[in-house]
Amino acid sequence: MSGEKDAPKKSDEAEKSNSDTVEKGDQTLKDDKPKEPEVPHGSLTEAKALYGKKDSDGKYQWETEEPVDAVDAAENEKTARYAFLVRKQISYDSRKKYDIHSVIVQSPWLKKALGVVLEDYPGITTNLDRLVFRAPFHPFVHRWTRLADMLEKNEFEEEFQREHLQLFHDVLFEELKNAIAAKTDLVKNGVITFEYLWTIFEPQTLVYSVSGGKECVFKLNSSKTLTDQRRGLDFLQLDTWSVDWDGVKFGQHMTYLQDYEFTGTTPITSLHAYPLEFHPEKEQLMARLLHRGKLFESFAGYHYKAYRGVALGYGRCGMIRHNIESRIIIDCEAHNRFLPNNAVYFSPLISRTRKAPRVAAVSDDDAEENENDQYEDAIDLFVDDFDYLGVPDTEDDGTKPERRPLTTEELLLAVSYVRGYAIKTKKWLWFYVDQVEEIKFAENAFASLVLPKEQKSLIRAFVESQVKYKDDFDDVIAGKGRGMIMLLAGPPGVGKTLTSESVAEDMRVPLYVMSAGDLGIDPSGIEESLNLVLDMVSKWNAVLLLDEADVFLEARSSNDLERNKMVSIFLRVLEYYEGVLFLTTNRVKNIDEAFHSRIHVTVNYPSLSTESRRHIWQTFLGHDHPIGSKDLDRLAKVNLNGRQIKNILKTSQMLARSQDNQAPVPAKDGKRGPVRVEMRHLETILAIERGTSWE
Repeated sequence: MSGEKDAPKKSDEAEKSNSDTVEKGDQTLKDDKPKEPEVPHGSLTEAKALYGKKDSDGKYQWETEEPVDAVDAAENEKTARYAFLVRKQISYDSRKKYDIHSVIVQSPWLKKALGVVLEDYPGITTNLDRLVFRAPFHPFVHRWTRLADMLEKNEFEEEFQREHLQLFHDVLFEELKNAIAAKTDLVKNGVITFEYLWTIFEPQTLVYSVSGGKECVFKLNSSKTLTDQRRGLDFLQLDTWSVDWDGVKFGQHMTYLQDYEFTGTTPITSLHAYPLEFHPEKEQLMARLLHRGKLFESFAGYHYKAYRGVALGYGRCGMIRHNIESRIIIDCEAHNRFLPNNAVYFSPLISRTRKAPRVAAVSDDDAEENENDQYEDAIDLFVDDFDYLGVPDTEDDGTKPERRPLTTEELLLAVSYVRGYAIKTKKWLWFYVDQVEEIKFAENAFASLVLPKEQKSLIRAFVESQVKYKDDFDDVIAGKGRGMIMLLAGPPGVGKTLTSESVAEDMRVPLYVMSAGDLGIDPSGIEESLNLVLDMVSKWNAVLLLDEADVFLEARSSNDLERNKMVSIFLRVLEYYEGVLFLTTNRVKNIDEAFHSRIHVTVNYPSLSTESRRHIWQTFLGHDHPIGSKDLDRLAKVNLNGRQIKNILKTSQMLARSQDNQAPVPAKDGKRGPVRVEMRHLETILAIERGTSWE
């Protein structure tokens, strides 16, 4: 039994031995196979192709094996022989089998002909080696009439041109005939649908719209259909530009206009924005806009004007409206310096010279006839006869950079506003150019000052010399000590503020009134604000009035370090101020000693004399008043200052209007005239103000 059991075991050992021998033999064969030589990384002068293949997750994996379903390139030497290639894809429109995806133009003759058809069309260069047009072929819908006209004239130098263009026309017509027919029919009836709204907006079209309540014209760059997710509506967005001024140059101000989706048809003129050619009073509109454009051009640079009406200002959520009646300073360069976060800079205007399209397929004369600018002829109607509008040509007054005048089309495209500063409200705003007015200066403002003749002559001479000849004197350090600083000291109501106002009025320059509240109390911000104000005032040749300047002039002490900082800042900044500065104070004895060396003239105002008060009463009452000479003498004896006299007279006017039911006296300029004030009205107010015995 033991022998029977040992036999199988022996057999198993034999099998194992044989198996080991085979495995060792295979390994010996593998080891004997020659190995590939090792090659340094990236050293083979070959390109190895890897082929993308999507996996089950839709992600691309890269393999070395070429896909079995790959096909040869469709464009090859054989297809290069054709005038153009039409790439088609299966259509989901039940009316046709295929949609045209794109057209590849290869014929040089066809390219030349299309160069005429699509001349100046943005984004298209027809002389490219590979010229591709993709659906929905907007350029050909816009220029279809021009393409058809070229075929109809049939004046080609070579037959290939005619044949290739005709074939191109026929192929595209099958794709575009619905859009072309719809556009023609809709425009003929003066209406449009939202589906075909894009067909009337060819790039470079002049577009009419109302912006900020003002009629405007824009030039179209492009259009595209988008969706307003908030409103759940589609809209056609128009990428347009107009002509604006950024303080240095005229440029293109980009603006987006929208026409929202609507059902059915709507009149073209009811759209928020539509091509200018559809405007029912196009010629009259263009005349108005050319007039406004001339005004806009004349306001480039710095100008001191008056304004009455609505202006636009900056708010937290966009532009807000302000009612303004103020003198203004038009200066976009200063606007950009004061408001760097709202600064405007534009792409410069491109000076383009119009020329007739030239192509080998068309003669020069015929090419000129083929020129199809839908607005140029209408614009030219106004060019020669533009003088009747009464707007003077812009003149270079030495303060403006040299620049070419705006073309007629650019005048049409000019924005309706200019940027500037309202002096009364101290706000930077956008002012509509058709509401800007000339300033009506008070002719006798300086003469009405109650000051000794010598003082008045001295003040006027100093200010006039500083405004006109401020660069004649310089300190040892360049730019230092060029300003003129005058201190006006005296009790309230004696004419300190009126002096600076009258001087500015007499010199026809702006008056910038600054108080401590405008600069704040933080020393770190005062210097920056003060420097900025002084720079602008000097640039404008304005008179600067720092009213009630005691907070900056008061002598320094060891007890108030913050106050000392403000005084030191003010002293340092004044050294480099180059304009005229009036400082007013009621406490001249408290002025810091360091200011005395910086003040060029100090004018002390005593309390008003009887004669001075009589002059003030006479001035405020005017020439045509019922107050007799004796009554004026009585009034002059009352110890009042100039401001009190003005307030009493103003209150008396209101009393006279109320008691006597007086109608305002009409004035020639449309403003209400003064109410007739009598002595009894003045006596009533004085009795209330000063007691029963006012004399």
